[in-house]
Amino acid sequence: MKSIVIHAPKDLRIEETEVGTPGAGQVLVSLQAGGICGSDLHYYNHGGFGTIRIREPMILGHEVAGRVTALGDGVEGLSEGDLVAISPSRPCGSCEYCDKAQFNHCLNMRFYGSAMPFPHIQGAFREQIVVDAAQCARAGGLSAGEAAMAEPLAVCLHAMRNAGPLLGKSVLVTGCGPIGVLCILAARRAGADFIIATDLSAFTLAQAELAGADVTLNMAEAPDGLAPYQAGKGQIDVLFECSGAAVALAGAVPAMRPGGTIVQLGLGGDMTLPVQAMTAKELSLKGSFRFHEEFFTGVSLMRKGLIDVKPLITHTLPLDEAVAAFDIAGDRSQAMKAQIDFTA
Repeated sequence: MKSIVIHAPKDLRIEETEVGTPGAGQVLVSLQAGGICGSDLHYYNHGGFGTIRIREPMILGHEVAGRVTALGDGVEGLSEGDLVAISPSRPCGSCEYCDKAQFNHCLNMRFYGSAMPFPHIQGAFREQIVVDAAQCARAGGLSAGEAAMAEPLAVCLHAMRNAGPLLGKSVLVTGCGPIGVLCILAARRAGADFIIATDLSAFTLAQAELAGADVTLNMAEAPDGLAPYQAGKGQIDVLFECSGAAVALAGAVPAMRPGGTIVQLGLGGDMTLPVQAMTAKELSLKGSFRFHEEFFTGVSLMRKGLIDVKPLITHTLPLDEAVAAFDIAGDRSQAMKAQIDFTA
């Protein structure tokens, strides 16, 4: 079968790899759609991020969905032909963090397409993949492309949980890539009353407006755009920082209410923070990393029509054009979420 393998920065290859056989409690899935994530782009463009580097060829991808084509022994609740979204979160279930139900912090996490450990955890961008049945969320009623959006949506739902109650709150989202726009959708579903979105790209801000942001601000054109929200020591209750840029967080702090909450999702390397200003305002800074059980909640919300991700899927290219898909995915002047069609 064909798989998408990264060897070095800008060295992405379509290679033949072996197809596995499902064992007890497992299923074989023929992939239909796979979304290109920011971490995939870091591997493609830079060979990694921060101290995490590619040290051996690695199959990329973790935002995937497909059809069940074979069942292992003992599998219940799934049938051949079912469309499923596949959770890439595979905690060990036995370490100290799994014992505390902090599954996203598992000491032995096997998250698809990750160069954090060595040997690397191979990813899911392959025509067929054997997965645990417990990873599969039935996605009937959705397109394969929509089902593949469950992973980034789960990242945002986990961030909503970390932020605490949002009913009636004012929210600022900095960075309007796929995670930022999904945060807008999730925050509104959680009851946020007023949502501001900032970015440097007119295209992504247009997507944020379509997703329901009340105000969009292009900080490249108006660097002081948040100034009106600094009145009275600040007007924003919760910040979802999705860009990973220190300047975005620092620029948002003056607009935060005393006692407000900053949830950091963006991963862009170490950041210098305005600690004294944050201290004076008694702001809470919370990290938000990956997800676990939120994956199945995200699929459920999409199937019920409560969150619509279709407008975010701006490009779909066939597997044989994977390099072009990665190049498009990194162009924020035209792409929100680029996906690969494994059936074309």
